Amino acid sequence: MIDVTQDIHSLTTFKRNSSGLMKHMKKTGRPLVLTVKGKAEAVLLDASAYQEVASQLDAVASIRRGLAQARKGAGRPVDEVFDELEREDALR
Repeated sequence: MIDVTQDIHSLTTFKRNSSGLMKHMKKTGRPLVLTVKGKAEAVLLDASAYQEVASQLDAVASIRRGLAQARKGAGRPVDEVFDELEREDALR
């Protein structure tokens, strides 16, 4: 969650103190919001936070694809899938 008193900075401030703000971001685990002329223009995340967000978005996209396929009747019955998984597991 963003702390509006500590995590919102102008792009100019970030340019002047990027090292300090990066350390603060890593320490708190919160993203930085960078503003230009008072408007939010960018959100900066550390690499691990970005990876977590990207993974969650990928999972959501996969669920949506699955739901769309199910609505079209393109899926397989769950019993069939589980039977196949059990057969594969037995072969290992």
